[in-house]
Order: sequence, then structure tokens, then C-alpha cells
Amino acid sequence: MSRLVVLQHLEREGAGLFESIAEHRGFSICTFRLDLDDSLPELNNGDLLLVLGGSMGIRDIGNSNYPWLIKEVDLLKEALNQNIGIIGVCLGAQLLAYAAGGDVEVLRDRTSLQPLAEIGWHTISSHGYELENKLTTLLAKPFPVLHWHGDRILLPTSAKLIAGSSRCEEQLFKIGSLAYGIQFHVETDNVMVNTWIEEDKEFISSNLGIDGQSILKKQQIEYSNKTLETRLLFLNRLFDLVS
Repeated sequence: MSRLVVLQHLEREGAGLFESIAEHRGFSICTFRLDLDDSLPELNNGDLLLVLGGSMGIRDIGNSNYPWLIKEVDLLKEALNQNIGIIGVCLGAQLLAYAAGGDVEVLRDRTSLQPLAEIGWHTISSHGYELENKLTTLLAKPFPVLHWHGDRILLPTSAKLIAGSSRCEEQLFKIGSLAYGIQFHVETDNVMVNTWIEEDKEFISSNLGIDGQSILKKQQIEYSNKTLETRLLFLNRLFDLVS
């Protein structure tokens, strides 16, 4: 049986819809809580590596609070070299890009040039890469997704950009034949997002203002259920491409 190997960095950022799709496809799911001092796994041929999000970032590599980050980068390099399927989500996408020679920088407002995170539901659309690719055909028209990040990815030269948003171009990219980075979130359910809204108050208010939590709660009601079918289709097509 193939394994979905999940690297999780925070209690509130679990695998969500990835897990239900993997179970339906017959994967065994092995979750490693790096924030709880789980050891990094040994990867086998046929594994699919899922690297989830977190509040830490590339600039925290070397920080004694997150000693596993540099080891995680090494594991991603190993997976790329072994041509193991990889899906990196948010922080996971940033770590994937970094492992391949990329970096990150603070995401800024395009007018004021002041730091401004991308939070909430906004559309992404395809850049036209490989028009017959299963993902780009799905993104032929704008697709609302949830964003929750304060950095933008500086892609390595080996990466192929697939989709972006109006605020941040580097939303979906591919490295090699089996590794995909996703800066946005399609895996979430209402319970997960409402937990983020409650627990990430400072990040929200500093970027969306004092009404930020209310704005996000309204967006979640508007978009979560009506995008679910498309998000599940996106994830199933992604699984087809990496496994």
C-alpha cells in the first residue's frame, strides 16, 4: 500500500481534504508532528510527501525554536533527487522552493510597497503553462481559494509557474515531474478555518484591520461550501499528477 507521508507543523494546520482523498485512493496515512519532536521519516519509493503550512518560515531556518526546519529541507532535497511525489502547501511550498534553490521575500502592497499579507478568499488563474495539464484546464477561469501568507516565493530557475493571484504571482508551481507547490489553501473545512480566525487574531488585524475576523467569517460562509466541489476536483487531479 502506498503511503501519504504528512509533515505537520501546527495542531491547527492538518491535512484536511488531502487526508479524505488519500484514504479514498487507498493510501495509508502517516503523519509526523515536527512541532511535537517527531523524527523525520525515511522515504520509500511509491510514497507521496505532503508538507503542510505553519506560522514559521524560511527566515526561521537555523532558529533554535524550529530545529527540524533545516532537516526538513534536506528531506525535500532527497525527495526531489529520488523523484518522489511532493505536494507543498503554504509553508510547505516555500520549503519546497527553497530546497530547489529558491527563496522568499516579504509580500508587499503594490502601491504603498509596505508589507501586507494576503489573507482571505481571492481568485487565482492559470498562467497558461502546459495548456493540456489537468490543473491548468481547471484554472482556465478564475478560481476562488483561501490565502493566508505574509511572504511571496522567489521561485528557483527549475520551477515552472502555473497560476497566480492579483496580489502574488507565485501561487502554484511545479518542480521536476512530480513536485508541486501550492501557496494557497484548498484543503480546509469550516472548522479548520474558524480555528485559524480565532487563534491568529494579531496576524489578521495587522493586515486586514480591526474588522478582519468578521470579514473572514463572512467570506468563509460565502465561499467554502460553493467551492468545495471544485477544490475536491483540484485535489484529485493533483493526486493524479504526483502519484
